[in-house]
Order: sequence, then structure tokens, then C-alpha cells
Amino acid sequence: MTRSARHRRERVTLARLPSGVEVTTTVHSYEGPAEGPTVYVQAAQHGREINGTEVCRRLHDELPTTEFRGRVVVVPVANPLTFDRISYTTPEVLDSVNPNMNRVWPGTPTGSVHQRMAAALWEYAGEADAIVDLHTGSPDMQTHTVFMEGDPASRDLAEVFGTDLLLAEQAGDGAPESWHRRGFDGKLRVVAAREDIPAITPELAHNKQIVEDAVRTGVRGVLNVLRSLDVLDGQVIPTGEPRVARNHLGRVDAKESGLFRPAEGLALGQTIAEGDHLGVVYDPTTYEVLQRAESTRDGILYAITREATVKGGDRLASVAVPLEE
Repeated sequence: MTRSARHRRERVTLARLPSGVEVTTTVHSYEGPAEGPTVYVQAAQHGREINGTEVCRRLHDELPTTEFRGRVVVVPVANPLTFDRISYTTPEVLDSVNPNMNRVWPGTPTGSVHQRMAAALWEYAGEADAIVDLHTGSPDMQTHTVFMEGDPASRDLAEVFGTDLLLAEQAGDGAPESWHRRGFDGKLRVVAAREDIPAITPELAHNKQIVEDAVRTGVRGVLNVLRSLDVLDGQVIPTGEPRVARNHLGRVDAKESGLFRPAEGLALGQTIAEGDHLGVVYDPTTYEVLQRAESTRDGILYAITREATVKGGDRLASVAVPLEE
């Protein structure tokens, strides 16, 4: 019988601003008396995505009193700069080179602010046997978990985490050109896979609000991962048979700027066909229809924008393409 975990809290400097002010965060470590794997969990890499932070808080209520093996490292606020601004990226005045922290892993201690922050956290993540990078989509996105296609260990983590939809992401030579253009090879999950560390990105849906359903999904998912890796005792809580698809292939973008009016009756998670009507973009001053948006693929509608004002190139919808197995 193993005993409960020992908790240690460490204040870590991630970077320094021009004034000399330190950008710091807190790293929590829970270590059991018996040997076992190390699992790294982080949240709020994008500061408006706060449900993962609440997941970490609730894990803290449970982990120190739970039968335990190995070590769990938890960073509830990975990016304090965006957290304070309730934003997705850092303002240009703070990092004009790399405004999105999740494009620069594993970072470098002599680089831009975000590169330095990533490098400081990679000291922990890079030593892990598995990584859970908690994110939060939006109310316009179905809850899902992303894993690296072709990485069975990452897929296993995604399955036990337990969302209804799993998205396989192609990387490297197998990825579409747009994937490389958007700098996705610097994502934490992608870099971890290159280092043979299985990693997943749960997108819990809803940002800027603590949403109980999203938090419960996150807590259950992380505990399932820890049970599956034999860090915690107990059985993985089954959540049913998930649907598995590829992301990034069925993105539908606005061709013109204007107001977007989604088609009536669209629901996240529904199956749609190539050519199905998704909505219209129109000129708010002349009422001229600028674009009749249609699905470019057969698949699962997992995101549809509800923010009406769109610019050319903004995402209107995302359709995940079922993965043939």
C-alpha cells in the first residue's frame, strides 16, 4: 500500500521585462513515496483559457491525500503575461517576435520573452514521461482532445482522458502546408512527440469563464490519465466510445470582411457533408452577400463562429475529417 503524496510549491522566474520586473509563476510538485512515472500538467498557456487553471486547483485538493506513485508536476498559469491581459497572445510591445507562446517550444533561454518562458518550463516538461497541456477553446467549439497522429502512446492518453471527440493532428512531412505556415511545429505537444514524450492537448471549450461541465471533464480526464499510467490507484472511468477524426483539413475561412450569419440549426458535433450551407458573410452597409460559406469536406462540425464581425481570413467553421482505421 502506497502512502499519499508530498506536495512542494516553487516560485519560478520565467523571464524578465525591460524594467527588470520578473515574470514568475508557481510550479506544484506532488511526489509519492513509491517509484513511478513523472507526469507534467499545465494550464493557461493562453491566458484567457482559465478552465484548465481551475482543473489544477481541484487536482490540488485531491492529489496530496491520494495513494500515489511517481511524480506529478502542475503549472496552473503557464503564461502570466497573457493571463493578466485575459488574452490569447502577448501584446507586440512585450514580444513582437513570438506573440504566441505555443509556437516556440522548447524555447531558448537567450531568445524572446516567450522563448525564455517556454525554456524555463521545458526544464520540467522535458523531464516528464507524459504531458497534459490543458487548453480551452470557446463556446463555439466542441470539447475534444488532440493527439499526434501516428503516436500510439499519445492516442492512448487521449482515449483515457475521455472526451467524445478525439482529433489526430498530422505533423512534419505529413502535415498540410498551412500547418507549417502557422508555426505549429513549435507547439508543446509536437515538440514533446519529437522527444518521445506522449502528450495531449484537451480543448475543454469555453474561455474567460469557469464552466462547471468543462472543469469536471478536465478533472476526470487528468485523473484518468494518472490512473492509466499507474500513478494513482483505481480504474479509468469509462466515458464511452469516442469519435476519431483529423483536424485542420476542413477549415472554412471568411473570404471577405463583414458580418457572418450562421445557418440556422447548426449544432456542434453534427455530421455534415461537403457543400452543406454554413452561413453567409454580408456587407453591413449595403447588405450585399459577399460569401455563401459551405463545408469543403464531409465530416464533423466541431467549431462554428458565433462572433458576427469577421475579417477576411478569419475562421468561420472547422470540420474534422473522420479518420479511417
